[in-house]
Amino acid sequence: MPDAEDVRRIALSLPDTTEKIAWSMPTFRVAGKMFATLPEEETSIAVRCPKEERDELVLAEPRKFWIADHEAMFAWVRARLSALEDEDELRDILADSWRQAAPTGLLEEHPELGLPGGR
Repeated sequence: MPDAEDVRRIALSLPDTTEKIAWSMPTFRVAGKMFATLPEEETSIAVRCPKEERDELVLAEPRKFWIADHEAMFAWVRARLSALEDEDELRDILADSWRQAAPTGLLEEHPELGLPGGR
């Protein structure tokens, strides 16, 4: 089961990522734009996710994903670390969120990380 240190290690391995404490929790940013947080005593992560995909994720896997009330209007979803299959799944989730926040130039510099839909 991945934990907060795995989140930190994987997030910080993504290009131009920094960690910053905000709202009393660790947040991870690419080029200054937030793409992940470690809320709830660091037992879950919040990541960027298009609303239409987010709703499908929550319906398909409600034990793994949920939407925090205060984030319902935004394109973010939460994932319980204890429900993730392994580090590979965690890496995929963090990389997908990173791609959504990264500037186009940085995405072009790192084609191995892929491009989010619509870019």
